[in-house]
Amino acid sequence: MDDLMAGLNAEISIAVTESDTAAKWGSGLVPVFGTPALVGLMEAAAVKALEGHLPEGQTTVGGRIDVHHLAATPVGMQVRARAELTAMDGRKLTFQIEAWDELEKIGEALHERFVIDRDKFIARAQAKKSQGR
Repeated sequence: MDDLMAGLNAEISIAVTESDTAAKWGSGLVPVFGTPALVGLMEAAAVKALEGHLPEGQTTVGGRIDVHHLAATPVGMQVRARAELTAMDGRKLTFQIEAWDELEKIGEALHERFVIDRDKFIARAQAKKSQGR
């Protein structure tokens, strides 16, 4: 994790489809880019920013995201999100993320991710199945 540094960034773009709408996600009844899809796009940009910068066997999981969805985007438009690593505190990584459609800024977020050991994390999550019975 020593090669992680503030300023790492990445951008990801998609075309909004029916499956990305608030109506499809159940977060509203309108056929526009839904907030859950915006959150997913923003997290994907943060994950992309870390590609190739984590030690073997480690990955990150989202822990917090404070999103402001600023404007509606119709199906068919392109949207993009840009994430920048702005702070590191132990295993906690903080990102500032902004998103735009073809015409305007549509969202911004403060996002925290945590570096984890992938195999240990999955094992702990799977162990819940036997504890819950």
